[in-house]
Amino acid sequence: MGDYDEDTAFLGQTGPYFWTTFFLLNTVYLSTGFNGLYMVFIGSAPTHHCLIPDVNLTEEWKNAIIPVTVVDGVEVQTQCSRYKLDVVRNLSAQGFIPGRDVNLTNLELEKCLDGWSYSKKIYQSNIVTEWDLVCDDQWKVPFASSTLFVGYLFGSLISGQLSDRFGRKKVVFISLAAQCVSVLLQSFSHSWKMFCVMFLFVGASQISMYISAFVLGTELLSKTMRVLFTTLGAFLFYCIGYMTLPWIAYGIREWRTLLAVLSSTSVVYIPLWWLIPESPRWLITQGRVEEAEAIVRDAARKNKVEAPPVIFKESELHSLTPSRKYSMLDVLKNKNIRCITLMCLLLWMAINIGYFGLSLNTSNLSGDPFMNCFLSATTEVPAYVVSTWLLKKCPRRALLSTFLSLGGGLLLLIQFIPDTLQYVALALEMTGKFGFTMCFSIVYIYTAEIYPTVLRNVGIGMCSSAARIGSITAPYVIYLGTYNKVLPYILMGSLTIASSVVNFFLPETLNRDLPETVEQMQECQGLCHGFRKTKYVEDEGRRNQPIQREAKV
Repeated sequence: MGDYDEDTAFLGQTGPYFWTTFFLLNTVYLSTGFNGLYMVFIGSAPTHHCLIPDVNLTEEWKNAIIPVTVVDGVEVQTQCSRYKLDVVRNLSAQGFIPGRDVNLTNLELEKCLDGWSYSKKIYQSNIVTEWDLVCDDQWKVPFASSTLFVGYLFGSLISGQLSDRFGRKKVVFISLAAQCVSVLLQSFSHSWKMFCVMFLFVGASQISMYISAFVLGTELLSKTMRVLFTTLGAFLFYCIGYMTLPWIAYGIREWRTLLAVLSSTSVVYIPLWWLIPESPRWLITQGRVEEAEAIVRDAARKNKVEAPPVIFKESELHSLTPSRKYSMLDVLKNKNIRCITLMCLLLWMAINIGYFGLSLNTSNLSGDPFMNCFLSATTEVPAYVVSTWLLKKCPRRALLSTFLSLGGGLLLLIQFIPDTLQYVALALEMTGKFGFTMCFSIVYIYTAEIYPTVLRNVGIGMCSSAARIGSITAPYVIYLGTYNKVLPYILMGSLTIASSVVNFFLPETLNRDLPETVEQMQECQGLCHGFRKTKYVEDEGRRNQPIQREAKV
C-alpha cells in the first residue's frame, strides 16, 4: 500500500477528530478493567467451618464440636473437619462436659458431611459459598480462574484473523457484545462447570476486543496520537476500570447481581457504533476506497481542514506483496534466533505469572480486600506513566532487568516480615506490583524492537502465547499459599530474579535501527550487545551475501 500517513498528512497530527476518536476508543478499555478481575471477589473463600445440623446438643458441645488449631499464633476453628457427630451426640446426651469430662484430642474426626457454614461479614454469597468450593474442592477456584486465561489464549489466536477478514470495527463491537452476553449468562450459572465454560468465552471475547480496538486505534490515529494511545491511553483507561471494580464489588456483595451489573455496563457502548469509524487502512486493503475516502473527508471536516480532490492515488492502492512469508519455523531454524526467542518466552511467562499472580492474590492479603484491590490497581497508574518516560531515555535491557530484580527481590523479602508488621508486607507487595507493571509495559516495546520486520508479528505472537501460559499458571501459584503462605512469593520471586539474569543476554535496542531482515537478527551473538548494520548485495553465484558496513550501530 502507498504511504497512508503521507496521503493523510493534511489532517494534521491533532485536532477534534483525533482527540474524539482517542477518547471514544479508550472508553472501551474501561470494561476490560472491571470485567477481567472480578474473580478476585467472587472466588474468594470467606471464613468457614463445618455446618452443624440441628440436632440435640448442649451449648457446650455445639461450641466444642469444631476442632481448634493454631494459625500464625492465633487459635482458629478448623475448616475441613469436625468431631464425629454421633459420638458427640452420645456424649452430650450423657451429660459430659467437653474439656472437663472428655479429652477432645482423643475424639474421632470426620469430614464436613453436612456442608459448611460461611461468614457473611464480607460477602453475602459467591461461587465458593454457593458450590462449596473449599477443602477437597478448593482446587476448583484456581481452575475456574485459569479458564479466563485459556480464553485469552484462544481469543488472541483468532482475533487477528477475524479483524483482517471482517474489519476492525465489527470485531470490536461483536466482541463487546459477546463479552456482555457471556458475563450475563455466567451470572445465571447453575453449576461450577457452566461457570467455567462461560468464563472461557468471557476471556476470549475480552482479549479479542482489546486487541482489535488496539489495532483500530493505531490505524485511525495520527503518528503523534498513535504513540499516546499505544503507550498510555489504553493502559490508563484499563487501570481506571480496574480501580472502579472494587467499589462496585463493595456496593454489591452478592455475586450474581454483581456480574449482572457489570454485564449491563456494556449497554453504554452502543452509541459508539455510530461514532467510531472503520479503519480506512483496512478498507483500502479490501478495495473499498470510496468508503475510506469518505471517512478521511469526514475527519478533515471535523478538523476544519480542506481535503485534496483525490486523497489516495490509483498507483498507490496496490499492496506490496513480500517476496516470501515467514512462519514460526523460521524462528526455530536458526540457533541464535531460537536462543533469543526462548529467552523472550521465559521473560513474558515470568512477568505474566508475577503480574496476574499478585493481582489475583489481593483477596488473600490482610486487611480490607476491596481496598487492597484498589491499591493494587492504583500502583499501575504511575508505573505506566514512568515507564513511558523512561523508555525514551534508558537502555531497555538495563531498565527491564532493574524492575524485574525490584519486583522479584521484594517478593522474596516478604517471607521475612513478621506477622505483626502486615502493613509492611502489604507495602512490599504493592511495590512489587509496581515493578511487574513496569516490566509488563516495557517488554512489549523491547520485544518488538528485537525481532526483524519480517518476523516481528510471528515473534510477538509466540511471546503472547507464552504470556497466556504464564497467566493460566498464575492461579495455581497463588493456590500454593493454602499449604504455606510464603510459597507463592518464593516461586514468583525466584522465577523473576532468574528471568532478570536471562534478560542480560538479550540485545540492547535503544537508539538502534530496527532490524529489517532475518540476516540482520542472526548477527546478534554472544551477550547480544547490539545489531550489526549490514548491506546486502546480489552477485552472480552469490545471493544476499552480507557486507559489513560498520562494527556496531
